[in-house]
Amino acid sequence: MTFGDIFKSGFLENVASVSVFDMILTIALSFGIGVFIFLVYKKTYRGVMYSAGFGTTLIALTMITAIVILAVTSNVVLSLGMVGALSIVRFRTAIKDPLDITFLFWSIGAGIILAAGMIPLAIIGSVCIGIILLVFVNKTSNTHPYMVILSCTDHDAEVKAKEFLIKNVIRATVKSKSAVKGAVELNVEVRLKEDDTDFISILSEMPGVNSAVIVSYNGDYMG
Repeated sequence: MTFGDIFKSGFLENVASVSVFDMILTIALSFGIGVFIFLVYKKTYRGVMYSAGFGTTLIALTMITAIVILAVTSNVVLSLGMVGALSIVRFRTAIKDPLDITFLFWSIGAGIILAAGMIPLAIIGSVCIGIILLVFVNKTSNTHPYMVILSCTDHDAEVKAKEFLIKNVIRATVKSKSAVKGAVELNVEVRLKEDDTDFISILSEMPGVNSAVIVSYNGDYMG
Protein backbone atom coordinates (compact mmCIF):
# COMPACT_ATOMS: atom_id res chain seq x y z
CA MET A 1 0.00 0.00 0.00
CA THR A 2 1.42 3.35 -1.05
CA PHE A 3 1.02 6.68 0.71
CA GLY A 4 -1.58 7.73 -1.85
CA ASP A 5 -3.64 4.57 -1.29
CA ILE A 6 -4.19 5.58 2.33
CA PHE A 7 -6.20 8.60 1.24
CA LYS A 8 -8.27 6.76 -1.35
CA SER A 9 -11.78 6.00 -0.22
CA GLY A 10 -15.06 5.03 -1.79
CA PHE A 11 -18.61 5.04 -0.50
CA LEU A 12 -19.08 1.30 -1.05
CA GLU A 13 -15.77 0.51 0.63
CA ASN A 14 -16.75 2.52 3.71
CA VAL A 15 -19.96 0.52 4.13
CA ALA A 16 -18.06 -2.56 5.22
CA SER A 17 -15.27 -0.74 7.06
CA VAL A 18 -16.94 -1.36 10.43
CA SER A 19 -18.58 -4.71 11.14
CA VAL A 20 -22.18 -4.93 12.29
CA PHE A 21 -21.09 -6.69 15.48
CA ASP A 22 -18.72 -3.83 16.36
CA MET A 23 -21.49 -1.31 15.72
CA ILE A 24 -24.02 -3.09 17.93
CA LEU A 25 -21.48 -3.76 20.69
CA THR A 26 -20.26 -0.14 20.71
CA ILE A 27 -23.79 1.31 20.75
CA ALA A 28 -24.96 -1.07 23.50
CA LEU A 29 -21.94 -0.51 25.75
CA SER A 30 -21.97 3.26 25.23
CA PHE A 31 -25.65 3.32 26.12
CA GLY A 32 -25.01 1.31 29.29
CA ILE A 33 -22.11 3.54 30.37
CA GLY A 34 -24.15 6.63 29.50
CA VAL A 35 -27.03 5.46 31.70
CA PHE A 36 -24.56 4.80 34.53
CA ILE A 37 -23.16 8.33 34.17
CA PHE A 38 -26.71 9.69 34.16
CA LEU A 39 -27.59 7.84 37.39
CA VAL A 40 -24.43 9.07 39.11
CA TYR A 41 -25.22 12.62 37.99
CA LYS A 42 -28.74 12.30 39.36
CA LYS A 43 -27.49 11.03 42.72
CA THR A 44 -24.78 13.67 43.11
CA TYR A 45 -26.70 16.69 41.82
CA ARG A 46 -26.34 19.65 44.21
CA GLY A 47 -28.07 22.45 42.33
CA VAL A 48 -31.37 24.14 43.05
CA MET A 49 -33.38 22.82 40.09
CA TYR A 50 -32.56 19.41 38.62
CA SER A 51 -32.35 19.36 34.80
CA ALA A 52 -33.45 16.05 33.30
CA GLY A 53 -32.40 17.34 29.89
CA PHE A 54 -28.75 17.57 30.94
CA GLY A 55 -28.87 14.02 32.27
CA THR A 56 -30.27 12.76 28.97
CA THR A 57 -27.57 14.72 27.16
CA LEU A 58 -24.90 12.73 29.01
CA ILE A 59 -26.32 9.47 27.63
CA ALA A 60 -26.55 10.83 24.09
CA LEU A 61 -23.09 12.40 24.30
CA THR A 62 -21.49 9.10 25.27
CA MET A 63 -23.18 7.28 22.39
CA ILE A 64 -22.48 9.98 19.81
CA THR A 65 -18.81 10.22 20.79
CA ALA A 66 -18.41 6.43 20.58
CA ILE A 67 -20.03 6.30 17.14
CA VAL A 68 -17.94 9.18 15.82
CA ILE A 69 -14.67 7.72 17.11
CA LEU A 70 -15.59 4.30 15.73
CA ALA A 71 -16.04 5.86 12.29
CA VAL A 72 -12.88 7.93 12.57
CA THR A 73 -10.69 4.95 13.49
CA SER A 74 -11.77 3.12 10.34
CA ASN A 75 -10.93 5.89 7.84
CA VAL A 76 -7.97 8.29 7.78
CA VAL A 77 -9.65 10.77 5.44
CA LEU A 78 -12.74 10.88 7.63
CA SER A 79 -10.61 11.53 10.70
CA LEU A 80 -8.98 14.55 9.05
CA GLY A 81 -12.34 15.90 7.95
CA MET A 82 -13.82 15.34 11.40
CA VAL A 83 -11.05 17.39 13.00
CA GLY A 84 -11.81 20.27 10.68
CA ALA A 85 -15.55 20.01 11.21
CA LEU A 86 -15.38 19.89 15.01
CA SER A 87 -12.91 22.79 15.14
CA ILE A 88 -15.68 25.20 14.12
CA VAL A 89 -18.19 23.98 16.70
CA ARG A 90 -18.87 26.44 19.53
CA PHE A 91 -20.99 25.79 22.61
CA ARG A 92 -22.87 28.75 24.06
CA THR A 93 -24.68 27.02 26.93
CA ALA A 94 -23.44 28.30 30.29
CA ILE A 95 -22.24 25.71 32.80
CA LYS A 96 -23.48 26.82 36.22
CA ASP A 97 -22.01 24.04 38.34
CA PRO A 98 -18.30 23.16 37.83
CA LEU A 99 -19.17 19.54 38.56
CA ASP A 100 -21.23 19.45 35.34
CA ILE A 101 -17.99 19.88 33.36
CA THR A 102 -16.71 16.70 34.99
CA PHE A 103 -19.70 14.73 33.74
CA LEU A 104 -19.37 16.18 30.23
CA PHE A 105 -15.70 15.17 30.00
CA TRP A 106 -16.54 11.80 31.56
CA SER A 107 -19.13 11.11 28.86
CA ILE A 108 -16.80 12.18 26.06
CA GLY A 109 -13.84 10.28 27.49
CA ALA A 110 -15.83 7.09 28.04
CA GLY A 111 -17.10 7.21 24.46
CA ILE A 112 -13.60 7.71 23.05
CA ILE A 113 -12.03 4.92 25.11
CA LEU A 114 -14.88 2.54 24.34
CA ALA A 115 -14.76 3.12 20.58
CA ALA A 116 -10.97 2.72 20.65
CA GLY A 117 -11.51 -0.89 21.71
CA MET A 118 -10.41 -0.50 25.33
CA ILE A 119 -13.66 -1.90 26.71
CA PRO A 120 -12.31 -3.03 30.15
CA LEU A 121 -10.73 0.40 30.70
CA ALA A 122 -13.97 2.18 29.79
CA ILE A 123 -16.11 0.01 32.09
CA ILE A 124 -13.74 -0.27 35.06
CA GLY A 125 -12.74 3.39 34.79
CA SER A 126 -16.36 4.54 34.72
CA VAL A 127 -17.23 2.42 37.75
CA CYS A 128 -14.28 3.81 39.72
CA ILE A 129 -15.11 7.40 38.78
CA GLY A 130 -18.76 6.87 39.71
CA ILE A 131 -17.89 5.45 43.13
CA ILE A 132 -15.46 8.30 43.85
CA LEU A 133 -18.06 10.93 42.92
CA LEU A 134 -20.77 9.23 44.98
CA VAL A 135 -18.50 9.08 48.03
CA PHE A 136 -17.00 12.57 47.95
CA VAL A 137 -19.86 14.63 46.51
CA ASN A 138 -22.48 13.14 48.81
CA LYS A 139 -20.20 13.29 51.84
CA THR A 140 -22.08 15.26 54.44
CA SER A 141 -20.39 17.74 56.70
CA ASN A 142 -21.00 17.99 60.42
CA THR A 143 -21.87 21.67 60.09
CA HIS A 144 -23.88 23.02 57.17
CA PRO A 145 -23.33 26.59 56.01
CA TYR A 146 -26.29 28.98 56.09
CA MET A 147 -26.78 32.62 55.24
CA VAL A 148 -28.69 34.82 57.67
CA ILE A 149 -30.09 38.03 56.22
CA LEU A 150 -30.79 40.62 58.93
CA SER A 151 -32.61 43.92 58.55
CA CYS A 152 -32.19 46.28 61.51
CA THR A 153 -33.33 49.82 62.20
CA ASP A 154 -30.11 51.20 63.69
CA HIS A 155 -26.60 50.40 64.91
CA ASP A 156 -27.66 49.40 68.44
CA ALA A 157 -30.16 46.86 67.09
CA GLU A 158 -27.46 45.54 64.78
CA VAL A 159 -25.02 44.98 67.67
CA LYS A 160 -27.62 43.19 69.81
CA ALA A 161 -28.73 41.03 66.89
CA LYS A 162 -25.15 39.97 66.14
CA GLU A 163 -24.47 39.18 69.79
CA PHE A 164 -27.59 37.01 69.95
CA LEU A 165 -26.65 35.31 66.70
CA ILE A 166 -23.11 34.52 67.85
CA LYS A 167 -24.44 32.87 71.03
CA ASN A 168 -26.72 30.53 69.07
CA VAL A 169 -24.34 29.35 66.33
CA ILE A 170 -20.88 27.84 66.15
CA ARG A 171 -19.48 30.54 63.92
CA ALA A 172 -20.78 33.76 62.37
CA THR A 173 -18.99 35.75 59.67
CA VAL A 174 -20.32 38.96 58.17
CA LYS A 175 -20.17 38.66 54.37
CA SER A 176 -21.73 41.98 53.43
CA LYS A 177 -23.35 45.01 55.01
CA SER A 178 -25.46 47.74 53.47
CA ALA A 179 -26.77 50.78 55.28
CA VAL A 180 -29.27 53.46 54.33
CA LYS A 181 -30.98 56.04 56.46
CA GLY A 182 -33.12 54.19 59.01
CA ALA A 183 -32.10 50.67 57.92
CA VAL A 184 -29.09 48.35 58.13
CA GLU A 185 -28.95 45.01 56.28
CA LEU A 186 -26.42 42.28 57.05
CA ASN A 187 -25.57 39.04 55.25
CA VAL A 188 -23.96 36.69 57.74
CA GLU A 189 -22.61 33.21 57.03
CA VAL A 190 -23.28 30.95 60.02
CA ARG A 191 -22.61 27.39 61.08
CA LEU A 192 -25.41 25.94 63.18
CA LYS A 193 -24.82 23.93 66.33
CA GLU A 194 -27.72 21.69 65.37
CA ASP A 195 -30.31 21.66 62.59
CA ASP A 196 -32.54 23.80 64.79
CA THR A 197 -33.41 27.20 63.30
CA ASP A 198 -35.94 28.33 65.92
CA PHE A 199 -33.58 31.09 67.05
CA ILE A 200 -34.44 32.96 63.84
CA SER A 201 -38.01 33.46 65.09
CA ILE A 202 -36.70 34.88 68.37
CA LEU A 203 -34.23 37.05 66.48
CA SER A 204 -36.95 38.53 64.27
CA GLU A 205 -38.96 39.59 67.36
CA MET A 206 -36.09 41.49 68.98
CA PRO A 207 -36.51 45.28 69.28
CA GLY A 208 -35.04 47.07 66.27
CA VAL A 209 -35.00 43.98 64.02
CA ASN A 210 -37.31 44.34 61.03
CA SER A 211 -36.76 40.86 59.60
CA ALA A 212 -34.50 37.83 59.86
CA VAL A 213 -34.18 35.23 57.07
CA ILE A 214 -32.07 32.07 56.94
CA VAL A 215 -31.26 30.16 53.75
CA SER A 216 -29.02 27.20 52.99
CA TYR A 217 -25.76 28.06 51.27
CA ASN A 218 -23.02 25.97 49.65
CA GLY A 219 -20.82 28.69 48.16
CA ASP A 220 -22.38 28.46 44.68
CA TYR A 221 -26.04 29.01 45.27
CA MET A 222 -28.60 29.75 47.94
CA GLY A 223 -31.88 27.91 48.28
